[in-house]
Amino acid sequence: MDDYNRIKTMLQHWLEHNDEHAATYVKWAQQSAELAVDGLPELLNKISEETKKISGLFREAIGLMESGRDKGRKA
Repeated sequence: MDDYNRIKTMLQHWLEHNDEHAATYVKWAQQSAELAVDGLPELLNKISEETKKISGLFREAIGLMESGRDKGRKA
């Protein structure tokens, strides 16, 4: 596998893994509500939202690679 395909594969893997983390944080935010620790559910939800922003950056990177290929990069 060449570097282009390796990086694109890794970006996709990181994106999927990051999305899984975001969902897990929401789950734990809901479960932490029972602990009565002030602010913890809200903070975990905020962490999830920030993680989703990072996923957006991974999507952007994947898009850049795809558009770079369209601009003359050999397959």
